Amino acid sequence: MTDSEILVIKQRFGIIGNSPLLNHAIKVAVQVAATDMTVLITGESGSGKESFSKIIHQLSARKHGSFIAVNCGAIPEGTIDSELFGHEKGSFTGAHDARKGYFEVTSGGTIFLDEIGEMPLGTQARLLRVLENGEFIKVGSSKVHKTDIRVVAATNVNLLAAVEKGKFREDLYYRLSTVPIFVPPLRERGRDIELLFRKFASDFAEKYRVKPISLTPEASMALQKYRFPGNIRQLKNLVEQISVLSTDVKEIDTEKLLQYLPKEPNTLPALYTRGQNESGESFSERDLLYKVLFDMKRDMNELKKLVHDVLEKENLDHQLLKDHQGLFENIDEDINIKPSPTISPEPYLLDIKRDMTNNPPYDIDDNDVDDGDIEDIVHVTEEDESLSLEKKEKELIIKALRKNNNKRKYAAQDLGISERTLYRKIKQYEIDG
Repeated sequence: MTDSEILVIKQRFGIIGNSPLLNHAIKVAVQVAATDMTVLITGESGSGKESFSKIIHQLSARKHGSFIAVNCGAIPEGTIDSELFGHEKGSFTGAHDARKGYFEVTSGGTIFLDEIGEMPLGTQARLLRVLENGEFIKVGSSKVHKTDIRVVAATNVNLLAAVEKGKFREDLYYRLSTVPIFVPPLRERGRDIELLFRKFASDFAEKYRVKPISLTPEASMALQKYRFPGNIRQLKNLVEQISVLSTDVKEIDTEKLLQYLPKEPNTLPALYTRGQNESGESFSERDLLYKVLFDMKRDMNELKKLVHDVLEKENLDHQLLKDHQGLFENIDEDINIKPSPTISPEPYLLDIKRDMTNNPPYDIDDNDVDDGDIEDIVHVTEEDESLSLEKKEKELIIKALRKNNNKRKYAAQDLGISERTLYRKIKQYEIDG
């Protein structure tokens, strides 16, 4: 198709935009319209899938027949079979008369099944028979009826994923998707957003008899960067809202536009920055690094102790102990290192500990910890290390007591130790509290 032919199609069906993805979808719809092939239109909600079903019908040999659009997700499961295939009198409670279904009354035309992914499995089996043989049976009847109808389906969900979960029939999926058409979301259509904004602004200015709104160049760029999860439907509602409420200013700048654009949820992972706990006490990266290193050393010592005990108690080859004697020196002294209490059982501290244990350490400000600091931590003598740990432990206990107004029960919970252990530590370090 030439560009001029695509332009004619757009003007006829009120499609606005020039993005390559949109033009490709129109080309496929025009090419398949002349056939009787089943078409599956995929795309996000509000992207304009129904417009393509109308293109297929109006450019087909069935254009003089009926066209009906059915939202499968809007019909209750108990009545969708009756709506689509009809029912006989008395077939269920409330069926006072026989009724023709959409597949019967639209014979010779086109039926558009929107949100096909919401169709119940039992109805899917009935639809598959229509697609394969052109036959259906009314609810409450055993008589087979014939229909000559073209099916165009649409969905905003991943049908292959639904097939894997057992929510959609695999045979029906492949029968529907003879020719797939993908309608791009609005955020992938570039400057089409601005064109649609102008069209909607003109329409609403005429409807409400006001001056049409316009965008500054900066506001236009901001509009194109917005993701529009609701696609064209959301953009249309946005323009209508601004047209009605912005009576004083008709040229919308970025600041004014952002007042109407909903806040997008932040899906990026949050980075840890220095902050304060609930009591206002600040924790630096150095505090966290000390804590993680001490916890790692304690875990390693416990592991060494466990391996040593297993080798000794199981009376295994003592040559192994001799060959690796250096690993097991001063085990008892190492194990006696007091466990480093938890600063505060807050999620971000747990996340940082997990990240530093399993992954390379995060960036640390050079002004806080330099290479010399880490060297000193690793190579200090056991005596100095024990003194440093005791001092740190005492400081943390004092912080926890102050935070909880000297209530030892809650301080113990914050430190991650038992109340009995806290009493012993207070007595050991001669802490007033």
